[in-house]
Amino acid sequence: MPRLSGRSFNQIREIKVTKNYIVHPHGSVLFQMGGTRVLCSASIDNKVPPFLRDKGQGWVTAEYSMLPSSTHTRTSREASRGKLSGRTQEIQRLIGRSLRSIVDLEKLGERTVWIDCDVIQADGGTRCASITGAFIALMLAMKKLKKDKLIEQIPVRDYVAAISVGIIEGKNLLDLDYSEDSKADVDLNIIKTGGGGFVEIQGTAEREPFTDKQMKAMLTLADKGIKQLIATQKQTVGEL
Repeated sequence: MPRLSGRSFNQIREIKVTKNYIVHPHGSVLFQMGGTRVLCSASIDNKVPPFLRDKGQGWVTAEYSMLPSSTHTRTSREASRGKLSGRTQEIQRLIGRSLRSIVDLEKLGERTVWIDCDVIQADGGTRCASITGAFIALMLAMKKLKKDKLIEQIPVRDYVAAISVGIIEGKNLLDLDYSEDSKADVDLNIIKTGGGGFVEIQGTAEREPFTDKQMKAMLTLADKGIKQLIATQKQTVGEL
């Protein structure tokens, strides 16, 4: 099955990273994968949530949103509806969990890292792009803390990135764009560390159930994409 984008089945979309896209956060990046563009920023707050007070460790949390004009048809702001959608809450928690999995919270000290991921253009894979870009913003913020001599050591143990993979008409495809994601028979989001550990696997069969063999094939395909994304992160922020 030929892809509308012209990509091969195991080819990710073109990546573009613009560091320090906005000046006020401690770290920021405009992360682009094909037509999906996410502005990721990391801001440091010198306090922690009440449940961590006087525990000698920090916290990493995330907020996620999509601009009304980021989708094909305008999406109303969630603020105007008075509450966050279930999807938004789920993605925020996913981004937070993903980053906490690779941060040494004790070495971070009693600080909170606020990660903001704002989708300015959506073409599929926004949660995956948010996680991959958020890691870069986090690292830029940590480097600034170290440069300012507020921490002795960057409290990040590993890289973390995310990619989608799916099955359409019996074919495994890597990094689904919106035209593919909207008609996929199976849709997986894979989050892994640079060391190869899984942070999360989100998988859904939209129609027919999928088999162990198909699952293994999709995980192998996802590994290829994750390695490419982590290579981009290394080029952008350097070795840990």
